[in-house]
Amino acid sequence: MQFLVLGKGKTGSLVAEIAAERGHTVRALDINENRNGTALTAAALAGVDAVIDFTAPEAAVQNMTAVLTHGSRIVVGTTGWYAYLDGMKALAAEHGGGLLYGTNFSIGVQKLFRLTAELARLEGYRFQISETHHVSKLDAPSGTAITLRQIVGAAQPGTKVEISSHRVGDAKGEHIVTATGAYDTLELRHEVTSRRCLAEGAVRGAEWLAGKSGAWDFREIFEQL
Repeated sequence: MQFLVLGKGKTGSLVAEIAAERGHTVRALDINENRNGTALTAAALAGVDAVIDFTAPEAAVQNMTAVLTHGSRIVVGTTGWYAYLDGMKALAAEHGGGLLYGTNFSIGVQKLFRLTAELARLEGYRFQISETHHVSKLDAPSGTAITLRQIVGAAQPGTKVEISSHRVGDAKGEHIVTATGAYDTLELRHEVTSRRCLAEGAVRGAEWLAGKSGAWDFREIFEQL
């Protein structure tokens, strides 16, 4: 397959590396090569099976708009843009494009989501979420932490779930869900020790998305990979 990776940061560069390891043809663009999505023309997207975006929230919206308008496919690992999600879904439907998005492309985090849904069924407990990322991460709280809060809220409507965000050095990502009761405390913790888990999930997601039209959350399809 042929993939176009947007973003040459730590995760984007690793995405390109892993895609090549898996036998794909890969091209990567940084922000200077694709300002405002201007490099994503019909000609540039011809023959590209999927675009993979690990940029920044504003850039991701511009990139999705360009890719989906051309009826192409894009995997978005960038977070912080979900206010535009309905519009992106509409673009995919209108033009026959494909969109796969997720707050976290780690398979381990997908399991954390499932375990959190089970933990959230406990009655009489207070829930808290802590997340730690590198100092250059733009959005806080992280998209993953917001998803965790939504999962708890779905199980216990009206429950207030506090999120504490920390930005430390080159931290790759840690999320902790704590349930505190009158007599005990339960804790779920996921720590990224290598960004490969995120990058590999995104590449496998791109392989899955190729040839498809529609919009999916990674949580919906990760077990199909």
